[in-house]
Amino acid sequence: MAAPKLSGVLCAGNIVMDIVVRPVECLTWNTTRWVDSIEQHLGGNGASTAYALGVLGVPVRLLGTVGRDAFGDVLLARLTGAGVDVGAVVRSELPTPTTVSLVNAQGDRFLLHRAGASREAFAEPVEFPPDLIAGCSCFHLGNPFGLPLLRRHAAEVLRRAQAAGMTTAVDTGWDPSGRWMEDLAPSLPHTDLLFPNEDEARCLTSLEDVAAAARRLRELGARNVIVKLGAGGCGVFTPEGSVRVAAFEVEPQDTTGAGDCFVGGFLAALERGLGWEEAARFANAVAALSVQRLGATTNLRSYEETEAWMAQARQKAG
Repeated sequence: MAAPKLSGVLCAGNIVMDIVVRPVECLTWNTTRWVDSIEQHLGGNGASTAYALGVLGVPVRLLGTVGRDAFGDVLLARLTGAGVDVGAVVRSELPTPTTVSLVNAQGDRFLLHRAGASREAFAEPVEFPPDLIAGCSCFHLGNPFGLPLLRRHAAEVLRRAQAAGMTTAVDTGWDPSGRWMEDLAPSLPHTDLLFPNEDEARCLTSLEDVAAAARRLRELGARNVIVKLGAGGCGVFTPEGSVRVAAFEVEPQDTTGAGDCFVGGFLAALERGLGWEEAARFANAVAALSVQRLGATTNLRSYEETEAWMAQARQKAG
C-alpha cells in the first residue's frame, strides 16, 4: 500500500498544561535547588499533535477535555491561535490535566502527571457524525493509555472511524498501568498508522529488536508501523518493506512532546502527498525543531519554514 493522501485531521487525546523545570540532575529531599527555568507550556499527546498540525497548515479539529479553570482557558487560547478548531473540546469541573516535566542538561525528562479532567474524558465511544468529520479524512488517537475511560473502548472508536471512511492513526504513548497489549491489541486491526516509540514497541511485543517488534505489531493487525527512535531518527515498516531515516543533528534542550510533534509532522507530510521516506524525514525535522527549546511546541514552524530549515540542516550519518 502506498502512503495515504490525507486531508484534514480529527485528533482525540489529552490536553495538558506542562510545567517544565530545567536543569534537574538529581533530587534530594528536604533541600532547595535553584534552576534556570520554570515555564508553562502547552502539552498533552492530543493537544501537541493538533497544535503541530495547525502550525503546519493542516485543517485540524481536537477532541478532549480540560477543566473550567485558568489553565484550561490558556490552553484553548493557544490552540485556537495555532488554527486548531477546539469547538468540540469539553470543559469539566475537574482540574485541567497537568504535568511537571523535570529536564536534565541533556534534554532527558522525568514526568509527574495529574490526570485531572482526563479521568472523565471519552466516557462513551466517539461517534462520527458528518458535522464532526467535515473536512477531515484522518482520525488520530493520541495515547489511549493516557485516557482511563477511552482505553476501554479505543478499538470501537477506531472501528467507527474506519467505517466513516477515515484513515486511522494511533500514537501509543506510555502505559503507566503496564497492561500494554491487553488493552491495545483489539485496536490494531483498525489502525492504519501506528506510532510507537522504541521503548513502547518493546513493551508491547517483548521483543528487543525494533524491526521484529514492528513486524509483530503488523502481524497483529496494524497496517503500517512507524517507530520513533529519538536521536536515532525513525523506522517505517509497511507491506512494501521498511526504511530507516536518520535524525537531524541538533543540541536537545527538552525532549518533552517531541514524539507528538513528530506525528503531527508525519501526518502533515502525508497531507502534502509525500511518500513514506520523505514523510519520515519531514517528521524528523519537526521533532528536531521541537527539542531545541523548552516546551513541545515552542519552536515549531510553518511547513515552508520547516522545509527551509531542512535544506540547511545536517542529518546524522546512516
